[in-house]
Amino acid sequence: MENVKESVAYDLKTMISYAKGATVSKVLTKNKNGNTTLFAFEKGQGLSEHTAPFNATVIILEGRSKVTIAGNPHQLSEGEMIIMPANIPHALEAITSFKMLLIMIKD
Repeated sequence: MENVKESVAYDLKTMISYAKGATVSKVLTKNKNGNTTLFAFEKGQGLSEHTAPFNATVIILEGRSKVTIAGNPHQLSEGEMIIMPANIPHALEAITSFKMLLIMIKD
């Protein structure tokens, strides 16, 4: 999908599947200005606290997640989104199995 030549509608939920005891990711687009990546987390899986040098937008496609930003937890469900500010510690944890779209765009 990196070199898009035509407009196509995609069902994001069906483009990635869960894997037992694992986190699955699929890069949809990537270039020097940023990327879009799908993730599927099994219940209990997550990403440990880290930072990124640019803002990151998380859109929950299915399930529920706890997103902690600068020590403040946020519970998100399908259809909700949150922006994780650049250089601020953040982490994600699957309350239930969940799928998300991560959009990172450099300044």
